[in-house]
Amino acid sequence: MISVEDYGKYETAWCPGCGNFGILNSLKKALVACGLAPHQVLLVSGIGQAAKTPHYLKANVFNGLHGRSLPVAIGAKLANPELTVIAESGDGCMYGEGGNHFLAALRRNVDLTILAHDNRVYGLTKGQASPTSEKGFVTKAQPHGAFAATFNPVAVAVTMGASFVARGYAGLPEHLAGLIAQAINHRGTALVDILQPCVSFNKVNTYTWYKEHCYTLAEDYDPRNHAQAIATALEFGERIPLGVIYKKEEALFEDQFPVLQNGPLAGQEVSREGLRQIMQGYL
Repeated sequence: MISVEDYGKYETAWCPGCGNFGILNSLKKALVACGLAPHQVLLVSGIGQAAKTPHYLKANVFNGLHGRSLPVAIGAKLANPELTVIAESGDGCMYGEGGNHFLAALRRNVDLTILAHDNRVYGLTKGQASPTSEKGFVTKAQPHGAFAATFNPVAVAVTMGASFVARGYAGLPEHLAGLIAQAINHRGTALVDILQPCVSFNKVNTYTWYKEHCYTLAEDYDPRNHAQAIATALEFGERIPLGVIYKKEEALFEDQFPVLQNGPLAGQEVSREGLRQIMQGYL
């Protein structure tokens, strides 16, 4: 039987009290709840404090360029659909540097899970405003406050008709573990935007602030209602909804590739004759 201990325990570089600890523990619990052994899982990340999470898990790992976790995750999933692929990084890496990849992933609906550690600030580089920082958020780099409008990843994902959209909170680890498990089990691209206090560089969105503003969606909330989901996704301020905000069934991107009907590319023989014919077509 798979246990949390199978995913290892490592010394981290995170600040005491960082929300990343709650996310890491919730991710381990979700993987165990899904019955996944470490060799069945691939975690792909970019750059940042959140992107260090795969360093602290005993599993397959790819830690690449800033904002480029999703292209690698999609490529890995297409090469080996038998892997459970999770792309995880912070809000800056996922929605800033990787913003275009984020939109493309939602459009394609490859079977993978996106975990965005959303602390609403760049923590690794000492506290600049990120795409999800509140407009007017004051930092050392933005002493007059951030000028740009706040990016709402959940609203964007719902509006685009992404097949699974959820918001969790690092301070509610059991609830978050349940959301991550649902995302992993979902057949399609699943986004879990995870609100996370940064105790060093975000003195606005603290544990106390989230406790005063977050609430979990009611049991009778229907995530299949798109119009209701848009209204719920836009709710961010005095009240912030947590839970599965929208989901639907949709064909997978990888189902359009006949070659994958013969099994994962990773397990197929290389056809040199097929390659020769393809190359011949360019001559």
